[in-house]
Amino acid sequence: MAGKKVLATIREDLESRVGQKVRLRANRGRKKILERIGILEKTYPNIFVIRLEEQKNLERRISFSYTDVLTNTVELMVEGDSGYKKLGNAD
Repeated sequence: MAGKKVLATIREDLESRVGQKVRLRANRGRKKILERIGILEKTYPNIFVIRLEEQKNLERRISFSYTDVLTNTVELMVEGDSGYKKLGNAD
């Protein structure tokens, strides 16, 4: 049951940041790391969506589960007064 509370905490943290610019670092496997800047667009019960800022006028959306944040497969950081703050910390 503690796992569900941790995931709920991560979801609440992300819901409070919808619309903000985030720095994304995702481990895609086999030494493939995706590092982009985007906007946290929407949260759903099991996933959240980030709109990536691509070159030219292209928009790309990518989704992840809250479990990805819990297992550190995905790291999200938001810019604050004292630099970047990691989102989704359940500590």
